[in-house]
Amino acid sequence: MSVGETVPETGQAFLDEADRWQAVVGHDRRADGRFYYSVATTGVYCRPSCGARLPRRENVAFHATTDDAEKAGFRPCKRCRPDETDRQAAAVAQACRLIEQAETPPSLAELAGAVGISQFHFHRVFKAATGVTPKAYSDAERARRMRVALNKKDTVTEAIYDAGFNSNGRFYAAAPGRLGMTPTRFRAGGDGETVRFAIGQTSLGAILVAATDKGIVAIQFADEPDVLLRDLQDRFPKAQLVGGDAEFERLVARVVGSVENPSAGFDLPLDVRGTAFQQRVWQALRDIPAGATASYSDIARRLGAPEAVRAVAGACAANDIAVAIPCHRVVRNDGALSGYRWGVARKQALLNREAAA
Repeated sequence: MSVGETVPETGQAFLDEADRWQAVVGHDRRADGRFYYSVATTGVYCRPSCGARLPRRENVAFHATTDDAEKAGFRPCKRCRPDETDRQAAAVAQACRLIEQAETPPSLAELAGAVGISQFHFHRVFKAATGVTPKAYSDAERARRMRVALNKKDTVTEAIYDAGFNSNGRFYAAAPGRLGMTPTRFRAGGDGETVRFAIGQTSLGAILVAATDKGIVAIQFADEPDVLLRDLQDRFPKAQLVGGDAEFERLVARVVGSVENPSAGFDLPLDVRGTAFQQRVWQALRDIPAGATASYSDIARRLGAPEAVRAVAGACAANDIAVAIPCHRVVRNDGALSGYRWGVARKQALLNREAAA
């Protein structure tokens, strides 16, 4: 799955009551699943997009989950059926487990049948919850298996079947897009792979940009340029590292421009390599609009795995592409800044610039 795959725009993070009330007033579907609201005079709780008559503000309370609303004594609205959200999340989580455990990728019909949802509805629910289609999730899982198998098996042929491919042709056709290189080069630790790089300077310190022919593989900050170069060498010990030419320097200038002026956006190609779960998290990070933030718990809920908060934090920490995959937009549940791979001061600076822009 490419991190650049198009997904629905998610809009605000709906973290404060003012934003949540505006979502209720506007029947904003983007807020569904982010929170629920209850009405004291009717005793029911609803999705933000519920089409029922708008209640008075003083009668409305907000809840993070359906369980919270029901523990507070409210029952689900029969019009918008907010309790179905949890059932859908459970169905998506079950489908993800089926994909991860299957020897060969299950079809859309098989997945929908297993969770008891029609194919059309399941496809829409799965993509809304994970940010990717069932096929993209399955492809990313096979890519993960491919990496593991190539590192463990004695031959590429053994790895082919261990990764769930039933023919050599399909495996070799898929390998460059999922590994970033041929299977033979991957087994050799990237030997022969060319990675271009350049180190520049920003107001936040030194910055390194590295890329393969497929796209950017690293954007990293440090106080000293030497640290950046050593880290790149450690990550690609057998690849051919080549200093960027004039064209590559222009690419670096665009990256620096995105750091200094977030309103410029980031539309450069990425070559992202990670597990299926990491890629789901990274896609969710790219859904957070500039100027907004989300908590680790928010991201876990959006992925249909509310218990996976630590795994989300781990995926954020494993991100090698600063700014383009904006892990700096993730904060603690109370809104306070948490750790950041490149320093909390840089995280605060990036958030301040985005808020101003």
